[in-house]
Amino acid sequence: MSFYIGRETSKLWKRICAETTTEINLLFENWKYLLAGLVFQYIHGLAARGVHYLHRPGPTLQDVGFFLLPELGQDKAYISETLFAMIFLSFVLWTFHPFILKSRKIYTVLIWCRILSFLVASQILRIITFYSTQLPGPNYHCREGSKLATLPRPDSILEVLLINFPRGVVYGCGDLIFSSHMIFTLVFVLTYQKYGSRRSIKQLAWLLAVVQSLLIVASRKHYTVDVVVAWYTVNLVVFCIDKKLPELPDRSIAATTLLPVSTKDKDSRTKEENHKLLNGNSGDPADWRQRTQVNGKNMEDGNTLHADSAMNGA
Repeated sequence: MSFYIGRETSKLWKRICAETTTEINLLFENWKYLLAGLVFQYIHGLAARGVHYLHRPGPTLQDVGFFLLPELGQDKAYISETLFAMIFLSFVLWTFHPFILKSRKIYTVLIWCRILSFLVASQILRIITFYSTQLPGPNYHCREGSKLATLPRPDSILEVLLINFPRGVVYGCGDLIFSSHMIFTLVFVLTYQKYGSRRSIKQLAWLLAVVQSLLIVASRKHYTVDVVVAWYTVNLVVFCIDKKLPELPDRSIAATTLLPVSTKDKDSRTKEENHKLLNGNSGDPADWRQRTQVNGKNMEDGNTLHADSAMNGA
């Protein structure tokens, strides 16, 4: 038993080391995209902090979801956040499964480049939307009479840039249309829908996304319109950007190569193959011999026949 455990542990360690080497090489090639995506997460938080200064509390707007779903109450507002945290952490762990599992379909670095592109595009639209029109927040700390509903004029630019993390993010107001929680949830679910392997988990993920939507409205953290707009906007954004991005390399056919073939390598191989075809040569270096065309046929140097002899049947 101990021998078996030791052997499997050794295999797992070798797998982790090999995958780490692969991902580090990919990170060196794609670090700019990852860094840009992460920096924009801060910009998105900064924008949400900025709109809080513009927020003015008022009567809660009429909302169909508020009529249909009973209010959870301030003491149960943690339920939706708990579900979101579970979805978030589960997805992050899944993106790192190639380091451990044998059956893997993705590269961690490349999948996060794709995810961040979806998030950034959706968040740009979100920033434009909630700065266009500020609605009175339905959340408890955003209502009339709450000290957190409005922010005093900042004393310095540093106060704005620090965004009072994490309190400033949790108790923000004014960044309503459309829901940031649903952006992350739907991007994660759509990504697993395409690259995940288990059908049951895909079905569970969509179910959790629906439950998350209902909990957000029941917790009065967003109006129903914030959730509805997120559903069709994020799906359209992912659909459009996914068509523009290069497809991830299939790891099932890349068993002989540790890294996916880069675009530069593909272009050089294509040019080389086209050059061989134009010269009438195959891919075998031993077959790179000049050929002479006689009566529409390619003849090799060593076996070239005189044209007159070929015509006489000699």
